[in-house]
Amino acid sequence: MTEYRDRVIKHAMFLEADDWAKGVSEIHVHSLNSMHYDKWPEDTESGSVTDISYNNGTIVRTKGDVVIRVIGDELVGDKLIDVWSRHNKEQAEVLQAL
Repeated sequence: MTEYRDRVIKHAMFLEADDWAKGVSEIHVHSLNSMHYDKWPEDTESGSVTDISYNNGTIVRTKGDVVIRVIGDELVGDKLIDVWSRHNKEQAEVLQAL
C-alpha cells in the first residue's frame, strides 16, 4: 500500500486546497478607478463597486447585485496546492507527515 502514499497525500492536500480556494480573502467597496488590477475605470464612473477577492486568485466585481466581471486567473491543480501550502504550512506539514 505504500506505493500509493504520495498520491493519497497529494489528493488530501488538493481537497483541503479546493475548500480553502472558495474562501474570501478580502472585500473592498470603492469608487476608485486606479486599483492595481483594474483595467476598467468605467466601472466606477457612476458609483461604487464591490470587489471580492477569493483565495483561488480571482476577484469578483459586482455593482449592486449584478456581477459585472471576474478578474484574474483561478488557481488550479499543483499551483493551487502550492499556494494553499504556503498559507497553511502547519496543516500541509501534518498531511505530508502521514
